[in-house]
Amino acid sequence: MNIEIIQGDITEQATDAIVNAANNQLWMGSGVAGAIKKQGGEEIEKEAVQKGPIGIGQAVATTAGKLKAKYVIHAAGMGQDLVTSAEKVKQSTFSSLKVADSLELKSISFPAIGTGVGGLGLDQCAESMLKAVFQFQPKHLQDIRFVLFDPTARQVFESVYKKMK
Repeated sequence: MNIEIIQGDITEQATDAIVNAANNQLWMGSGVAGAIKKQGGEEIEKEAVQKGPIGIGQAVATTAGKLKAKYVIHAAGMGQDLVTSAEKVKQSTFSSLKVADSLELKSISFPAIGTGVGGLGLDQCAESMLKAVFQFQPKHLQDIRFVLFDPTARQVFESVYKKMK
């Protein structure tokens, strides 16, 4: 399994799936969700809301609208209170990997789940997400990419990755 950490815009990724840092109601507000809806189209949110609500820590896939990816996987890292934790982020990351693998996808791109409105620290986020990746045993997934919006987030993820591998 190849793990890549880059700085960039998740909506521009051409991986089989990109992950939306979602709430359990699956409505798409600001941050990553807002960018995905803006670039991919309203149909992504409409399909997601029809599949919700889901449990915190779970994930569901929808089409990707006008995005380069084939799917958007909505990872419920928080509830309507918009509060998350390291454990919720780890569980939603693991659930996203399971959904992608069940769809027989080869590649997936993740944002830093829970670091926006969820308020989780970058170091906690990186540790939780990377733990989930290291524990996951894929049948189909080969490439896992973390797409961080700013250089600080990328540096934190790279630092945590180097300590854990």
